[in-house]
Amino acid sequence: MSWQGKSKGKPLGYRIFVMVLRRGGVIPAYVLLRFVTFYYLIFSRKSTGHIFSYFRLRHGYSVVKSVFKVYQNYNLLGQALVDKTVVIAGIPNKFTFNCDGIENLHQIAALKKGGLLLSAHIGNFEVASHLLGEIDASINVVTFDGEDEGIKEYMESVTGKMAVKHIVIKEDMSHIFAISEALLNNELVCMPADRFMPGSKTVSLNFLGAEAKFPAGPFMLASKFQVPVVFVAVAKESTFHYHFFASKIKEYIYLEKEDGMQHLLHDFVNYMEEKVKRYPEQWYNYYNFWQ
Repeated sequence: MSWQGKSKGKPLGYRIFVMVLRRGGVIPAYVLLRFVTFYYLIFSRKSTGHIFSYFRLRHGYSVVKSVFKVYQNYNLLGQALVDKTVVIAGIPNKFTFNCDGIENLHQIAALKKGGLLLSAHIGNFEVASHLLGEIDASINVVTFDGEDEGIKEYMESVTGKMAVKHIVIKEDMSHIFAISEALLNNELVCMPADRFMPGSKTVSLNFLGAEAKFPAGPFMLASKFQVPVVFVAVAKESTFHYHFFASKIKEYIYLEKEDGMQHLLHDFVNYMEEKVKRYPEQWYNYYNFWQ
């Protein structure tokens, strides 16, 4: 099943959160978030069912523990949205970062031949956007356009324009041309590789003990343009502390294109599985990921 999600929040809710953030910081916002979390736990039955199955079947948790983990997952997702807003809007904060592999981003930029930064919906990559700003390269971030228009307009008025450029995934696949152009211009493209749109090509691999479909697109791009790849992730480890990860550069240029694609795909799935096992509550995919 492909991802077809939309943000459930409304502009008024975002306005309230931003007001709380500006006046009291993240802690009052986190307290308010607990009530919002209970609402989604009870009334978002479809997404709750999918994420419950993820904890129950893929991690083997008991029913009670799985329910608690669903609550944690919703709450951490809310915190991710709050923290992202705080950082991008320049609101004073106490966030700290532990960086593993930041030098790999500088290295891929120094190659001056473009490249892919492959991420997954694990943790809160956007909260580390300031780290991307330190990289000497033009960076494009590929995003799913699942936001309510009112929310997007309001959030842009709060956060302003980011230093990185955005490429929005479209149903007509026109985003592929924007990504291709960026790679041809030797720019870096950061994109998720754990979701796919209806009708797009997929590849099935074992993930957490069962067959799951992954989008073939990111790996086909790396193979077609023969660009280096780095896997990236950012996970929250305490109230004010995040852990940034960037893998060593993956280069399969010396292999046949199909072999290079398969090597890259397997490496990414293994990397993603390691991060999901380490931070199980911070994987934010609310649909039936497994077949």
